[in-house]
Parts: sequence; C-alpha cells; structure tokens
Amino acid sequence: MADKLMRAHGSYITINLATRRLGFHEGGRLVNTYPVGVGKPSTPTPTGSYSVREKIMYPGGALGTRWMGLSVPGGNYGIHGTNNPPSIGGYVSNGCIRMYNQDVEELFPRVMIGTAVEISAGTVQSKTESLTGAAQGGQRKHIVQAGESLWEIAQKYGKSLESLITVNLIANPDVIYPGQVLIIPA
Repeated sequence: MADKLMRAHGSYITINLATRRLGFHEGGRLVNTYPVGVGKPSTPTPTGSYSVREKIMYPGGALGTRWMGLSVPGGNYGIHGTNNPPSIGGYVSNGCIRMYNQDVEELFPRVMIGTAVEISAGTVQSKTESLTGAAQGGQRKHIVQAGESLWEIAQKYGKSLESLITVNLIANPDVIYPGQVLIIPA
C-alpha cells in the first residue's frame, strides 16, 4: 500500500495506532516519525486510506496551532496540534490524531492537499515475543477487538488478569486498543 501511495503523491503519511506513531515518507524514504495521541477506545481513530483535504493555521483551542483535515467519510477527523501536550502518546482523543505543536508545525509545510494518509491498527509486540520472535511454550496470540477489555480477554482464555498484564508488560490495564496483539500465557 505504501508504494502505491508514494507513487500517487510523492509523499505520504502513515499512522500506527498501536504504537501511536506518525511517519512522514517522502521520495521513497521515511523522513521522520512523531509520537501522537489517538482515539480512545470509545471513540477510536478510523483505520483506512485517506488523504489530507484541508489545512488550517491557528485553528485555536484544543486543536493547537495547525489542523490538517482528513477525507474520512461521515466524520470530521484530522491531524492537529494540541493544547494538552501530556496527552501525546495516549488513547485520548475523539478520533483525531494529536501531535505536539512543534511537531505539527514542522510537518505542516511539507504536507500538501491530497497527501495520502494510511491509518492502521498496527501491532505491539510484547517484550517476550520480540526477544523470541514468537509466542513461547504453547502461548497463543489474541488480537484485541473493538469493545474488548483486558478482563474479558483473561476470562475468555481462563487466565488471570495479572498474568496477562505481566506477560504483555501492560502499564495500564484499562488501555488496550483494537488490533493490539496480546500473548496469552500457557
């Protein structure tokens, strides 16, 4: 998909919801990545292929210093700055992609109307999985679905909540995201 986007526009943006990172690609290479805040589980950021349809400097308020509206059907979603910098890196928005104001100000002049934006659920590997390349000793993987809680997943597999938290190095058990890959201990 990325090659197709690059050929169509010369530059494109990728957003990985699991890692909460935005990548800006230009001329066949990744130019920079930025930490972002994305939609909370109750109002998730929509995945899919979109484009930048409008750009506004100084939109004000919670939108920070820049706004780049996306072509998401039936919604008003965008990439924008924030007046709440501690929210960057979290699942916090009503579906928009938040950036630090200095980062969105750096990106803004490089993005043209029509620039392709690919938003994916992505995956987050646990430390155990990344060290071994796979689940160990009979462990299974579970891909989080919209609306699931960690407690429900633990119940589904007959595991304790604590074991899921430990194996997956989860800092906040109330924050899991659709598309996130969890290791289910043996």
